[in-house]
Formats: sequence, C-alpha cells, structure tokens
Amino acid sequence: MESIEIGAKDRVFVLTGAGISAESGLATFRDSDGLWAGHRVEDVCTPQAWDRNAELVWQFYSARRENAEKAEPNAAHVALAELEKQLGDCFFLCTQNVDDLHERAGSRRMVHMHGELFVSRCSHECGSVPVADRAVYADLASVEKCACGAVLRPHIVWFGETPMEMERISAEISKATVMVVVGTSGSVYPAANFVHWARQAGAQAVYVGPEAPLNASAFTQVVLGKAGMVLPGLFKTL
Repeated sequence: MESIEIGAKDRVFVLTGAGISAESGLATFRDSDGLWAGHRVEDVCTPQAWDRNAELVWQFYSARRENAEKAEPNAAHVALAELEKQLGDCFFLCTQNVDDLHERAGSRRMVHMHGELFVSRCSHECGSVPVADRAVYADLASVEKCACGAVLRPHIVWFGETPMEMERISAEISKATVMVVVGTSGSVYPAANFVHWARQAGAQAVYVGPEAPLNASAFTQVVLGKAGMVLPGLFKTL
C-alpha cells in the first residue's frame, strides 16, 4: 500500500462515516431490510416522528446512547487523532457520525455535521444553547426540560433537517489540498458531494473503506480495506 505524503504546505480535510464506527461495534445506519435497530427510519428519525411519538424517539436514541457508551475508539480513530497532533491547524475532521468516538480518541479540530448523540437541545428552538446529556430515558416524563419549559430533544439532524456547520465545512474544503474520506457509502448528501467540491478546488482525494463507495470515480485513489488496518500506516508527514 502506497502511503500518502503530506507536506508542510498541505491542508488535510477528513470526512468519516458509519464504517469507521462499525469497526468499533456500532451499527451502521440501515440494515439490509431497511430498518435501523428494528425501527422504520420514518418512525424515529424525522421531525414528524417526534411530533407523533416523542417518547418512542427518545427510547430509540436512549438505546443508541447505551450502545455507544460501551463502544471504544478503534485504531482508525486513534490514527486520525495522531495525524491531527502532527498537523495542528492544517487538519480538519468532519464526521457524519453522532457518537463521540473521535473525541475519545483525541480529535479536537472537528465538527459533527449530523449532530451529537450525547447532546440535547430545546424542542421549541427557543435559542437556548444545546447541553451535554448522557442520560438514558425510559419514558418522556423523565426527559429534562429546557428553561423555557419545552422538553429537550436529541441534538440530531433528522431527515428533512439541514446538516450542521455547513458554512465552516465548505470553507475548510475550499482550503484543503488533501481530502481523506473514510467509511461512507457515497449516497448521503450533501456529504457525498464533498469530494467533488474538493477536486474542483484542486485537492487530491483518497477513499478508505472495505467497499468502493457509489462516488468512487471522483477519487484520485481508492484504498480498499478496514480503516483500522489501513489508516495507521497510510500517512507520511514530510
């Protein structure tokens, strides 16, 4: 496997998806039958689902919290955190994942474009700041309330909602000379377009994952293999 050389003038943008968390034992978004942990996505991952049955939504995300608490960062998370330590402000990580495995591995210069599992926010969007929340809720009555009186909701981007930090993400992509995409299907937008934006700006783009993504033709290099095996030896800083 040929290493990726990163020079003093390079800026690296990394996008990670469900595949990197799957190597830590967390389920990817959908199973082959279209269900996620036995639920229809429409019943637990949309604003309409929240309006219909907020308790079910919280039970679903409480179960995700329990699973994520048990998971540990893998070698791929650690490799990216180590790369950040070497590159400093020339490194930026954007993850589609809502777990905190990157942070627990040591990543700091990063954003969660689809929200964070261990954060909650006001369901009425009153302008209050999202709060750290690792609680597991058995029913809606036990869910914390915002100062405005509204029940808190998961700080998650549901279908039909706008991904977070898009202005910052776009700015970082425009400055990148190297894009590394790890464990994504290339089917979820706008993330699937990031490689196209990076290539238009002149960056080289490398994909790492066990299977080629749907947008594989946009990459300058596709490295097939588990991220935990590939990433630790992939980068050579000059």
